[in-house]
Amino acid sequence: MKFALSFFSILALIITGTLFFQYQAYSSDLEAGNGEFHYSQEIEIVYRENSLDVRQHFKNLPNQKVKIKWPKNAVDPTCFIETENSCNRLSEETTYFKKGETKAQSVSYIIPLEGGLQDKMLIQDVFATLQNGETSYSVVHISTDVKMAGQWVTGLPLIGQQQLSLVNYTMFSGDGAVRDLYWQAGNLQVQKQTPVLSIYAKQAVSNEFLKALESIQFLNDEHISIIQEQKPVAEHDDRILFLPELTTQAVEQQVILSQIKSKLAFKDAPEWLIEVVASYLVSGSIGSDKAKEMVATLKEFMSNDQERAWQEAVNNLGEGPISPTTMDELLSEVLTEKTSYFELNVAQEKGVYPLLIEDERSVYVDDVIKEDVDIIQYEGQILYNADTLLPHLGYTANEGENGYYVNSETRTFRFPKEPGFYVFNQRRYSTISEPILKIANSYYVEEAWLQRLFLVELQKSDGRIQVLTQNQE
Repeated sequence: MKFALSFFSILALIITGTLFFQYQAYSSDLEAGNGEFHYSQEIEIVYRENSLDVRQHFKNLPNQKVKIKWPKNAVDPTCFIETENSCNRLSEETTYFKKGETKAQSVSYIIPLEGGLQDKMLIQDVFATLQNGETSYSVVHISTDVKMAGQWVTGLPLIGQQQLSLVNYTMFSGDGAVRDLYWQAGNLQVQKQTPVLSIYAKQAVSNEFLKALESIQFLNDEHISIIQEQKPVAEHDDRILFLPELTTQAVEQQVILSQIKSKLAFKDAPEWLIEVVASYLVSGSIGSDKAKEMVATLKEFMSNDQERAWQEAVNNLGEGPISPTTMDELLSEVLTEKTSYFELNVAQEKGVYPLLIEDERSVYVDDVIKEDVDIIQYEGQILYNADTLLPHLGYTANEGENGYYVNSETRTFRFPKEPGFYVFNQRRYSTISEPILKIANSYYVEEAWLQRLFLVELQKSDGRIQVLTQNQE
C-alpha cells in the first residue's frame, strides 16, 4: 500500500511538473508573439489624390503579442481612433499589438499610386497582415470619386455597389484573406456569381457556359474572382485570375491550380510540377502537354499497388515545401528505388525526360572509384553512362556526323544513328538489340554489350560495382 501511495505521489509530481513547464512554454510563446490564431477584419478604402487611404480594423485578436506586417509601400502607418480602446494595444513604434484583453484594434495608412489609378491596374500587397495569424473572414468597403466609372475586383464575393451623390461605393465580404485589388475602367461587370466563383466580363456570357460552371467540382470553397482579359496579368493573387477566353475547361483548370497553390507550399517548382500534382488531386488530366505526358509515364511505369501508394502520398502532401527534389524523394520511396524524374525534367526544357531508375552503388574501374559514372535501368535494360565510363577504359567517346564514335589505339567503333548494326574496325556487324542508346543528351551502353564489345568483367556486391578490364584478374 505504501509503495502504491509513493508511486502515485511521484507520478503526480511528474505530471504537475510537466504541466508547469508546458504552461511556461505556452506563456513564453504568448509573450513572444509565437502563438497561432485566427482573426477577422474589416477594411475601409478611399481613393483620393493618387493614393488609397486605408483604415483596417482587426477583430478577435488573441491575448498575446501580435506582430504587424505592413505593406511594403505603406506610408504613415498609425492608430485609427474609432473607439476609446481601438489603439490601446498598438506599440509606440507601430510594429506590434501588445498583449491585452481588448479584442479589436484599428490602424490606418496610405498606399501611394504613382500616376494615380490606371485602367486595368492590379494593386498588390495592399493590406497589413498579422504574424502567425490566419484571416477567417474579411469585409472590404471601397469608395471612389463619382466621376470615376469602372469596377473594383477582389478575391471576395461582391456584395453590392451603389452610386451616391459624391462617391461610388463598392462592398465585398467573404471567408479568408484579401491581398490584392484590381481596377478596370469602363463597363466590366459581374456576369455570374456563385459561392465559389465570380465571373467578370465586359459582355454577357452564354447561358450554356454559366450552366456548365455548376457541374465543376473544385478542391475547396474559397471564393475566386475570374476576369476575362485578353492580356492576362502574369503575377497575381491566387484569388484573382485572368483568362483570355471563358471556357469551362479553362475555368476548371485555372481555379484548381490556383486552389492547389494556395493550399500547398510549392518551392522552386515549375508550373508543370504543380499541374502533375493537380492531376492526381482531381483524378484527371490538368495542364500542359508536358504535365500530361509525365502523368501518363508514371501511370504506365507503376504497378497497381505502387499507383495506389503514389496517389495516397500525393493526397497527403502537407505544409512542407514541395519541390522537384521532395517529389523525387516521395516517388523513390513509393518505387523503393532511386529516381530523379522530376529534377531531370527541370533541366529538360523541351519534351519529357524519361523515368529512369538509378543504381546507387559506387562504380569502380580496376579498384579506383569513378564518381562520374552512373548506372540506370530503362525499359528493362541496365545501362552504363558511355560518355564517362568508356574514357576510363582507355577510349575516346563522342558524337559525330554519322553516329557515336568510340576509339582506342587498336579498336575503333561506330554506332550509327540507324538501328540494326554497328561498325568495328571498319567491319559491319548486324544486331538485334542496340549496344548504344541516346537518352536525352547522354549516351549509354547496355550492360551485356559493355562486356562483349569492350572486354570487361563486372563484379557486383551490395555497395559497389567493379568494372575490371581484360588485364585484371
